[in-house]
Amino acid sequence: MSNMNFNFFMNDVVVTARNEAKEAGFQELTTPDEVDTALTKEGTTLVLVNSVCGCAGGIARPAANYALHKSEVKPEHTVTVFAGQDKEATEKARSYFTGYPPSSPSFALLKDGKLLTMIERHEIEGSEPIEVVEKLQAAFKEHC
Repeated sequence: MSNMNFNFFMNDVVVTARNEAKEAGFQELTTPDEVDTALTKEGTTLVLVNSVCGCAGGIARPAANYALHKSEVKPEHTVTVFAGQDKEATEKARSYFTGYPPSSPSFALLKDGKLLTMIERHEIEGSEPIEVVEKLQAAFKEHC
């Protein structure tokens, strides 16, 4: 595959992953300022650290969509940053995830700017989508 074709392919993958997150109701954050504004809002905020990582990303986005639309209890705000694409925004978001190494895809649940819990890549990768839905719903029930 030529380099130009590969770039078009990767752009397609990124656009698809971004659209899946937006269609699930996540507000896209692309700058550090947007991240600070969103993550310090009062209330609970679910952050999806989006990624083009094949299997884990393909599980995380649909699981988040399902969990948000099928849960009685859910976070007040849902936002996303894109690892490997919006690097500064992702780095800023990760600065809120104290005690956790960078992980993508992953989910962070915050309240009033303070981290409550994380669901890291190793908890997503190799899981069935419904297992990730259950982890998210359990976090919503406990913290929202």
